[in-house]
Amino acid sequence: MDHRVVTDIESALGWGGPNQLGKRFARGSLPDPGLMERVLTPVRLLDLVMRRSLANPQVRCFRKGTELHPDAYLSQEVTARGQGIRTVNMRRLRGHLRDGATLILDKAHVFDPTLEVVCRAIQWWSGERISINVYLTTNGDHGFGLHWDDHNVIAVQLSGEKEWEVRGASRAAPMFRDAARNDEPSQDVIWNGTMKPGDVIHIPRGYWHKASRSGRDSGHSLHMIFGFTNPSGVGWLSWLADWSREVELFRRDLDTSADPERQEAQRNKLVDAAAQLIESRGPADFLAARKKDVAPSRHVPFVDLFGPLENVVCVTEFPPQIIERGSTVKVVGAGKELTLAAKALPALRLLLSGRPVNLSQAAGLVGNVVNRVAEILTEEELCASLTPELSSGYTGLVTSDIH
Repeated sequence: MDHRVVTDIESALGWGGPNQLGKRFARGSLPDPGLMERVLTPVRLLDLVMRRSLANPQVRCFRKGTELHPDAYLSQEVTARGQGIRTVNMRRLRGHLRDGATLILDKAHVFDPTLEVVCRAIQWWSGERISINVYLTTNGDHGFGLHWDDHNVIAVQLSGEKEWEVRGASRAAPMFRDAARNDEPSQDVIWNGTMKPGDVIHIPRGYWHKASRSGRDSGHSLHMIFGFTNPSGVGWLSWLADWSREVELFRRDLDTSADPERQEAQRNKLVDAAAQLIESRGPADFLAARKKDVAPSRHVPFVDLFGPLENVVCVTEFPPQIIERGSTVKVVGAGKELTLAAKALPALRLLLSGRPVNLSQAAGLVGNVVNRVAEILTEEELCASLTPELSSGYTGLVTSDIH
C-alpha cells in the first residue's frame, strides 16, 4: 500500500523505511504541508467528537496542565427508555477552547475513516501496532508538562503552531510496568523549537518531551501522534508464560514442603522444561504470531441483500502472506489461513495489495475469477466492501494498480 502520508513522512525524516524507529530523535518537514488538511482539520475533529458517544479517558480536556473533571465537558443524555448516552457537551467545550484548553482524542482512527486508512498504512509500513491520538490546543494553553512515553512516537503538526522541547532518556528502555521508577528528567536538551504545519518529529521511547502554546493570546495547534507499540523481551516472556499452560508440569502446584531435596528436584525439572519451551518458541515465533493472529478492526459487513459487491479493499492490520504451493495458494492473515487454487494467485495479489479494487475493472486484468475470490476474502474478513466513507481515506492518497 503506497500511501502518501507514509511516503511523505519518510521523506520528511530522511528515512528509507521503518528501521530508524526508536533509534534516535529526528525531525523534518513534509514535501506537501497541505496534505494534512486531507487527513484532519480542527473543525472536522470537533464534528467527529460531536457525533460520537465518547467518555473519559477516550476523550479528555486539560486547562493549564490540569485535567478537567469529565462533567466539565461531557453530558449524560437520557433516552425515552432510560438509556444513558455519554456525549461531549459542545457548548461547554466551546467555552474551554475560547479560554484556552487542550482537547485530546485517543484512538481517533477508530472513529474516522480517513484516519483508519492512515493507521492501517502506517502499520503495514512499520510492521507494528499503532494508535493515533489527536491533540487540539487553543490560545496559550500549555497541555502536558515534561513527560516520557513507553512507546516510540511520530508527531505530525496538522495546523497551527506549538513549541516543543525534547530531551534524552534518563533510563534505558523504560516501561509502563517497570522494575524501577523513572521520575527524574534528563538534563540533555536535544531540540527546542516550534512545530509548524507539515513538520514531523520522531521521539524514541523514554525521551522526555513537552509541547506548549504558553505566552500566546490567540490561535491554535492541531497535531496527531502515531504511537508504536513495539514488542519487547518482556512481551516475549509473557507470551511464553501463556504457552507454558500447555505443559502439565507448569500447571502443577509448587512443592511447599521443607524438604530441600524435593524442592531442588522440582526446580531442576522446571528449569529443564522452561529451557525446552524457550528453545521451541523463540522471539521470531513471537513476532510472527503477533501479526498472524491479530483480527481485523471493525468494518461495514457486506450483505448481498443490499446490492452486489463492486469495490473492495484489504482491511487486515498487517499485509497478508501469500504462499505459493504448486497447485494451491495459501493466504495467512487476520488470524486465519485460507487455501485456494493456484489460478486465484493474480486476483489475490491485486485484492490483498491494500489498494481499492473495482471488480469490473479487475476482471479485465485477471479474469472473472476475481469476483469469486473477492467474495471469499470478504466473507473471511480479509477484505471489506469499499464504502463511500472509507473511500475518502484512499482517494488521492493511495495509488491504484488499475488504470
